[in-house]
Amino acid sequence: MLSRVAERVFWMSRQMERAESMARILGVTSNLVLFGTEEVQEQNLLAPLAITGTEELFAEHHAKLTLAGLIDFLALDESNPSSIYCCLKLARENAHAVRWQITSEMWETLNATWLELRAMPRKRITGAGATEFLDWVKERSHLFRGVTYGTIVRGEAFNFCRLGTFLERADNTARILDVKYHILLPSAAAVGGALDYYQWAALLRSVSSFETYRQLYREQIFPIRVAQLLILERRMPRSLAACFDQVKEAMDRIRGEKDEAAKRLAYELHARLSYADIEEVFQGGLHEYLTEVLADIGKLGSRVERAYLGVV
Repeated sequence: MLSRVAERVFWMSRQMERAESMARILGVTSNLVLFGTEEVQEQNLLAPLAITGTEELFAEHHAKLTLAGLIDFLALDESNPSSIYCCLKLARENAHAVRWQITSEMWETLNATWLELRAMPRKRITGAGATEFLDWVKERSHLFRGVTYGTIVRGEAFNFCRLGTFLERADNTARILDVKYHILLPSAAAVGGALDYYQWAALLRSVSSFETYRQLYREQIFPIRVAQLLILERRMPRSLAACFDQVKEAMDRIRGEKDEAAKRLAYELHARLSYADIEEVFQGGLHEYLTEVLADIGKLGSRVERAYLGVV
């Protein structure tokens, strides 16, 4: 496969996963801002910007941080490359450029998603109907992923789809967990309180794992258990370990001339997540651990681009 084709397929899948993650983050934030003091509400509004690293870009366009302004910025702002609008637009453009490498069902799903988004009234997205819109984004992402898995031939295009999807998912899971633990960490007196519990429950719901937590642990929500679930639990599809199982499998199937550095780092991350102990992670500092993992995911993305996608 030509590197420019691989790049389009890789980013098509990554952008759809990013749009879904953004919808999940905004949906949880919309619920969290209903609780707590003004200071706590402001922290909850800041969390999505911290997760996406867009605090400065938001400040350039908005004088005040409000829920309506946040949804507008993260859902519709064309100047924000991580907005849902930009992700769906770029995913569709990338799919259009490689239509002969993907199935007609994949193309029709992305094209219909983009056309529906453009036809939506703005007030439906940023107003009272925001929750319905965010659910729609998640549904369209699920549909695209299911159509992809169910129709595309198991070749290089499939491998780059999987690689892009699970690299993006791992990155978002790590960011969401780090923001709750490091930025939204309550005061010592509030730890274990109602607000702390609600924030942890909201985090679990943002990655569709609240029911999974209850099923596996059958106990009160504890930070160390949440970390165990989202970092090391392979039965949880959005955990870092589960994501890197898929990343490793995809990279095992991809053949490149100078991909040793990319594969070495991917296998190292996979091994680290396979044999980690959550008690040791907490002793060394969860924030420090996640910061290192995020740095390595970013480094792996760069190595993948250099090895396969023609990026110098």
